[in-house]
Amino acid sequence: MEHKTISAQAASRLSVAPMMDWTDRHCRVFHRMMSHHALLYTEMVTAQAVLHGPRDRLLGFDAREHPVALQLGGSDPRDLAAAAAIGADYGYDEINLNCGCPSDRVQSGAFGAVLMKSPALVADCVAAMQATSHVEVTVKCRIGVDDQEPAEGLPAFLETLQAAGVRRVQIHARKAWLKGLSPHENRTIPPLDHDLVVAMKQAFPDLYVSINGGITTLADVTALLARGLDGVMIGRAAYHAPNTVLIGADAAIFGAAPGRDAFDTLAAMRPYIADHLAQGGRLHTITRHMLGLFTGQPGARAWRRVLSTEAGGQSAGLEVLDRAEERVRAALDIAQQPEPWPTERAAHV
Repeated sequence: MEHKTISAQAASRLSVAPMMDWTDRHCRVFHRMMSHHALLYTEMVTAQAVLHGPRDRLLGFDAREHPVALQLGGSDPRDLAAAAAIGADYGYDEINLNCGCPSDRVQSGAFGAVLMKSPALVADCVAAMQATSHVEVTVKCRIGVDDQEPAEGLPAFLETLQAAGVRRVQIHARKAWLKGLSPHENRTIPPLDHDLVVAMKQAFPDLYVSINGGITTLADVTALLARGLDGVMIGRAAYHAPNTVLIGADAAIFGAAPGRDAFDTLAAMRPYIADHLAQGGRLHTITRHMLGLFTGQPGARAWRRVLSTEAGGQSAGLEVLDRAEERVRAALDIAQQPEPWPTERAAHV
C-alpha cells in the first residue's frame, strides 16, 4: 500500500519508544506495516559503536521504515557530532540523544540518565550534534534522577536544552534511580508524574513535548494529547500488543485512513520475511517481534506457541507462519459460531 511519509515532528504525535534488544530493523518494519504515520525509533546505539563498529549492521534500515529516528548514546560532544553526521547521512529523519537510560552499562560510560546531572554538558553535546547533522536533534530524558527534585530540576534542564536550540523533547514521566534499582525496576517502581510533564508543556509552550511512561492504549494517547501535550511515546505496550496500539493509530491519532488489520499485516510481512530467508536469515529473528500480533484475540496463545517452538529451527520457513495463522483462524471460526441453545430451552421449542 503506497503512502506519503510525513515529517518526524508530525509523526511524533505518536511514537514507539527506543527499546534495547527489541526495536531493531525487523521490529520497525513490522510496526510500520500497522501504522504508516507513527514515528519509529531505533535501539540506542552508542556513538563509539557508530564510529568504530559494523556501521551498516548497526545503522542500515529499510526505506519503508520512514519516518524513523536514530537514538544515540554518548557524552563526548565530538564523538556524538561525528555519529550524528553519519546517522543523518544514512537517511534518518531525526537524531535523538539518550538522557534517560538508567542501566549500569550506560552509567559506566557517563551517558544516559546520568547526563541529567550535567545539563551544560548535554547542551554542548546537542550543539555539536546540530552543527554536523542536517536533520533535527532531539533529547529523551527522565523527569529527574536520584535525589533531584523534578519540579525544580526538570524545568532547569529543559531551559538549558531550549537555550541550546532543542525544539523537541521526549520525557519519561518517572525518575531514574541510578543506585538501588535495576533497569527493569526503573521502568515500573518510580511513580509516574504525568501532571509534571503536562506542566512542562505549559511552562515551555514553544517546546514540542512528548510524554512517555505507563501509556498502554490509544485512549490514553488521545487523553494526553487533549491535555495539551504535543506527542505521546509508547514503549512496552506497543511491542507486546501492537495490534491494540498501532492498528487503528493512523485513524485515531492522525486522522488518516485506517491501516491494515492483523491478518493484512501478516500478509504484508510475508514478502519481507521471504526476502530475509532468501538472504540466509533466520525466521526467528523476525517472528520474535510478531508474537503480540493477535494479543487479546482468539487463537493468540496458539499463535505464540507455534512461533515460539517452531520458528527457531535452522530450516524454519514461511510454512511455520502458515501453521500459526491456521491456528488463529480456526480459533476465530470457533469463537464466531453462534452459541447452542440450552437443552432445556430447546425441549420447549
